[in-house]
Amino acid sequence: MRNVPLADVDSLDRDVLAIGTDYPPDHLLEFHEHRRAQFLHGATGLMEVETADGTWTVPADRAVLIPPRTRHQVLMRGVSTRSLYLEPAAVPWFPARCRVVAVSPLLRELLRAAVDAEPEYPRHGRDAAVMELIRHELQALAPLPFDLPLPRNPRLRALCLEFQRRPDVHAPLSGWAARLHLSERTLNRLFRAETGLTYQRWRQRACALHAIRLLAAGATVTAVAAALGYDTPAAFTVMFRRETGSAPSGFLTRGAAPG
Repeated sequence: MRNVPLADVDSLDRDVLAIGTDYPPDHLLEFHEHRRAQFLHGATGLMEVETADGTWTVPADRAVLIPPRTRHQVLMRGVSTRSLYLEPAAVPWFPARCRVVAVSPLLRELLRAAVDAEPEYPRHGRDAAVMELIRHELQALAPLPFDLPLPRNPRLRALCLEFQRRPDVHAPLSGWAARLHLSERTLNRLFRAETGLTYQRWRQRACALHAIRLLAAGATVTAVAAALGYDTPAAFTVMFRRETGSAPSGFLTRGAAPG
């Protein structure tokens, strides 16, 4: 199925529904939720997913697992998606929290076949076999550290979202503490309690994920390093590898210069 609203087919008696959708640039799917579990794969572009407890950056050829009944919004940046909607009982192993995953070459080809299937595909034909194999492949996907936990505390959350828009690797904890009228020690305790990370670690993760967005938009490694406040591209690359497990050049837009 392509460019079909989920509401039109959600009630079908099929464990797996596959829908391919093309979105205009910078299209925002405002907060909503699904009855089914969702596997959201961007064949192109980049997606930014937000829920009550965090954000997930999803570059091209990766995917995000979204549990059923999870309120979320998605910013689509030049994205063509291949989504799977799965009956919860058919995927009891599905995570309770969103998760970005790598997409294997086999799964990529299976998704291409799946979105061409009829909505009510025969239960014992080729399309049903493709959907069953997809379910097995989903269980084997490797998670990626492309999530950024967000606090529930409204004032701290507002500062975190503001920082995500304009991150600076040198932004001191003291500046945040002053704005929140807290001591640095109290703020660090609050940060760890609300996100599971220290302020310094959260700041570094936020910078790495913002870098992925900039690289996907066509920025060079040198330009990204400067935008985040790093003195040299080498220092930025060390941080990026530590946070993501990959070199920044791997996220460059095809055809973009690495320097």
